Amino acid sequence: MALSADEAARFAVVLEDHQEALVTVWTERVASTLRGRLSQAELQRQNTELRRGFQQALAGAAQDLSGESAAELRAQLSELSSTRARQGFSATETAVSIFAFKEAVLATLDAQDSTNASTLRDYVALSALVDEAALFTFDSYVRVREELIADQTEQLLELSTPVVKLWEGVVAVPLVGTLDSARAQVVMERLLQTLVDTSSPYAIIDITGVPAVDTQVAQHILKTVVAARLMGADCIISGIRPQIAQTIVALGIEFGDIATKATLADALRYVLAQTSKKGR
Repeated sequence: MALSADEAARFAVVLEDHQEALVTVWTERVASTLRGRLSQAELQRQNTELRRGFQQALAGAAQDLSGESAAELRAQLSELSSTRARQGFSATETAVSIFAFKEAVLATLDAQDSTNASTLRDYVALSALVDEAALFTFDSYVRVREELIADQTEQLLELSTPVVKLWEGVVAVPLVGTLDSARAQVVMERLLQTLVDTSSPYAIIDITGVPAVDTQVAQHILKTVVAARLMGADCIISGIRPQIAQTIVALGIEFGDIATKATLADALRYVLAQTSKKGR
């Protein structure tokens, strides 16, 4: 049931005339659902702004959230969703904060002893608008959370694939955990960029922290080695434990002429020896 222009105008007056009582009751209802995780003052401020947004939308004869008069209200709901998502509140808690507005309006109508049929019809129509606002908030919250998760995933990938300079002309990539396609791409990009920045002729890919090496992981490592060679750098693979060596043999994986060492220290000694030979 959508609000008519007359119903919207009547409720705009109610929200204007009883703004203090509305915000007070609304804040109390929301505070009880958030269990003290947001200050009373902050809730009061948010609800005051939202009440104003609802009142302006209704004064502009808004029948739903799609109208021009509801533009500010949509912006406020989006901001509320973004803030709550970043503060760690759930989508349900965020939507309930909007649903509670109906309870505040109903409490105001009860205080006026306005229980005639016309008022009840108006309230039902207003409820539809508030429900739409709550769903809008829920959708906005979900979008923000998805963006946050994507950003955090990217940051974790970067943190889990450091490229460090071990020696002049020698960089290393210590891999820890499972190496999937997305992470392998990050490893390759960061290694190649570091090789360009440092002009290093040697790169050590250390897989001591990789729990298991299967065909897919081996392919990712080989692609990284090939990419580094195209940049003019030789790669050495270190961290080949007995179990991993047996797995590689069983799978029939061939590393070709790529140098492999048991430990990172062995790989560094090998590189330094190669550097000494070239320096003669």
